[in-house]
Amino acid sequence: MVTKNILIASGIGLVCVAIAVGIILFIQRGAHLDLPGSVLKVRMAAISEESTIAVIDFRVANTSDYPAVVRTVRVYAEAKNEGRLEGVVIADVETKRIFDAIPLLGQKYNRSLVLQDKIPGHASWDRMIGARFDIPEAQLQQRKRFIVSIEEIDGNIYEIAEGAAK
Repeated sequence: MVTKNILIASGIGLVCVAIAVGIILFIQRGAHLDLPGSVLKVRMAAISEESTIAVIDFRVANTSDYPAVVRTVRVYAEAKNEGRLEGVVIADVETKRIFDAIPLLGQKYNRSLVLQDKIPGHASWDRMIGARFDIPEAQLQQRKRFIVSIEEIDGNIYEIAEGAAK
C-alpha cells in the first residue's frame, strides 16, 4: 500500500509541476523578441560604371509585447557562392535627393528604417533602406539575394532576406 500511495502522490506532484510550467510559459509568451519580415520590392540604378544604388522596400513585424529599438541597419548582397558584400547605407535625408536625381528608381513609398526607431509590440511596419554598392549594376543583378540586417539595442541581430517568406 505504501508504494501505491507514493505513486499517486508523485503523479499528482508531476501534474502540478506541469500545470505551473504551462502557466509560466503562457504568461511569458510575448516576452521573446522576434522581428520577422519580408522584402517587398527591390529597385536598382547605376550611378557610375563601378557603383550601384539599391533601394529595398521591406515589411518588418515585432511579434513581442515590448518595443524593439533599432541600433544599426546593414544591407548585404549575397552572391551565388554565398559570399556577402556589405553596402554603404544611405541616410534617410539623402534618399529624397537620390529619388529626385534618379527618376529610374521611381518614387519613395516608405520611410527609411533609421537608428533609434522604436517598433512597437505587435506592430508591422513597411520601411525602406537604400545602399550603395561599389560594383557594376550587371554584377549586382547576378546576386542570389539582398539581406537587410537589423541589430536591436540589446545586440540581437535579425535578418530579412529577399525571397524568404516568414
